[in-house]
Amino acid sequence: MPRSRFAVRSRRAFVDGGFRPAVVVVEAGRVVDILDGTRRSPARTRLVTVPDDAVLLPGLVDAHVHVNEPGRTEWEGFRSATLAAAAGGVTTIVDMPLNSLPPTTSAEALEIKRAAAAPSAYVDVGFWGGAVPENLGALAPLHDAGVFGFKCFLAPSGVDEFGHLDRAQLGRAMAEVAALGSRLIVHAEDAALLSDPGALGRGYDAFLQSRPPESERAAIAAVIDAARSTGGRAHILHLSDARSLPMIAAARAEGVDLTVETCPHYLAIAAEDVPDGAGEFKCCPPIREADNQDLLWAGLIDGVIDAVVSDHSPSTAELKRAGGGDFGLAWGGISGLQVGLSVVWTEARRRGIPLDVLIPLFTTGPARVAGLDAGRIEVGGPANLTVFGVDDTMRIEAAALRHRNAISAYDGATLRGRVRRTWLRGESIFDVTEGRAGEAPRFRGAPTGRLLRRNAARREHDGR
Repeated sequence: MPRSRFAVRSRRAFVDGGFRPAVVVVEAGRVVDILDGTRRSPARTRLVTVPDDAVLLPGLVDAHVHVNEPGRTEWEGFRSATLAAAAGGVTTIVDMPLNSLPPTTSAEALEIKRAAAAPSAYVDVGFWGGAVPENLGALAPLHDAGVFGFKCFLAPSGVDEFGHLDRAQLGRAMAEVAALGSRLIVHAEDAALLSDPGALGRGYDAFLQSRPPESERAAIAAVIDAARSTGGRAHILHLSDARSLPMIAAARAEGVDLTVETCPHYLAIAAEDVPDGAGEFKCCPPIREADNQDLLWAGLIDGVIDAVVSDHSPSTAELKRAGGGDFGLAWGGISGLQVGLSVVWTEARRRGIPLDVLIPLFTTGPARVAGLDAGRIEVGGPANLTVFGVDDTMRIEAAALRHRNAISAYDGATLRGRVRRTWLRGESIFDVTEGRAGEAPRFRGAPTGRLLRRNAARREHDGR
């Protein structure tokens, strides 16, 4: 039999939007057939059987990852980030245009980043471009170079080289992006409603009050107005304020092209549980209270929220602990690329929410936001697959994660559900099912991830 041909049998495979028995036949890196799981496997085909206590999923898509290479590679790099992704069942990431140096705000900067990623990517990598005051009116070269859309901030980003847009500039960016047929993805906090940065102390409440939910609502309202007036496509990044969801739903109902994502830390961690001085929990917008979290879950179940993504935004431990645990001085960002599905599944189980509700939010949802044809198990598509042990227990040790820096808000947490195996185009790139007890999980072979470009990503899915 051809070595590249095999089949994966699972009693619960996520196909066509739900779980069912299936045998997924793979040849030359693509799915060539999906058989009823009650039928015999095709002859002369190597068979991999998923245990009954696990499920077969499409490779996950994370459309919000800060890799930081080049320039701040000590924070994270393409090798460490994509190894973490593979261990988390993620086969496609889309990299944010900051905090690398240079930021991805020109075609030349994009090529520098692609050159850094090319030898190190264990999963497929796409790129967002940046819309900053200096490049407005000149976004077309980045679009033509293949970025999947343009990110902007409506409040200071935290790094001087990636400035934020005022209201007039937001309108100009939205009009320009609309003319290109692209999408503007927005960090939606209103700078006028945020407290001046500076020392706040070790208590989380002062930080939370410094970035009130009203700042998100005002910024989202501005994005909606800009999208409405230009006909542009907009996406709200890392929503933490659940009370903004009715405004988003109403805008959609009137025809505004608007999508929204949230993140595992907003769905699983409540402000009331953040310890004093624990800079690893700092992010912007902030983790809010438990009653707000309940409303986020309601928006997820109701379908208002389109995607759950990591917003993996790591830094060194020294930056996270700056100021001796002062929340105003610590660097913001949650490190969680490797564990996102497990984090959310743990909380979903507690709430009685089934896994099939979550899977589109980790696969086709973020893929659709980015314009990727990914996140499905289907004939003709790439064989990007993951095996997820739904009942496995996993205690998180930050030092054992594949992220570059051993600091994470999830350190010490006990989670339910673990990725056991990941295939990228039919090649097993991560596996915890083989080897003797106590052996470390295995990553196989050299990096084979592809660097994706807008439109070319769709052609790859179609086999062209």
